[in-house]
Amino acid sequence: MANLMEDELFRAFTTYAAIVIVKMLLMGPLTAYYRITRGSFANIEDVARKSADEQKKLLRTHPDVERVRRCHLNDLENIVPFLGIALLYTLTGPELSSALLHFRVFAGSRILHTISYVCALPQPCRSVGYFAGFIVTSSMAYRVLSTVLFL
Repeated sequence: MANLMEDELFRAFTTYAAIVIVKMLLMGPLTAYYRITRGSFANIEDVARKSADEQKKLLRTHPDVERVRRCHLNDLENIVPFLGIALLYTLTGPELSSALLHFRVFAGSRILHTISYVCALPQPCRSVGYFAGFIVTSSMAYRVLSTVLFL
């Protein structure tokens, strides 16, 4: 494992993989923050100490909470495939500059997507963030398949 971490290409992959994983992990506390500040809870045990009337008011959806939840789901749908494809891409031995471009654009696109989604920025901000990441993942998948395709 120590030898693997000496490889610049693999270190680049682990750096950007860690960045997008941490970004995705932070969406959980952000959802909790929005739930608490908006008074919008999903489970009865979250409001069990409240009166029945208060429980009815608090067990509801709120547009801001749902926005953050959808952003988190979008992360799961895009970051998880990126991690697998990026690892395979790294194993194909691309140029470091090409790999860094892919990894940086993907990480930047996910950050842009999150800011656009949570802050409700006007379109096409969120779409640009999404499609940039999708194109990067597709590009890496193409490289992997064109390198190792076995029929």
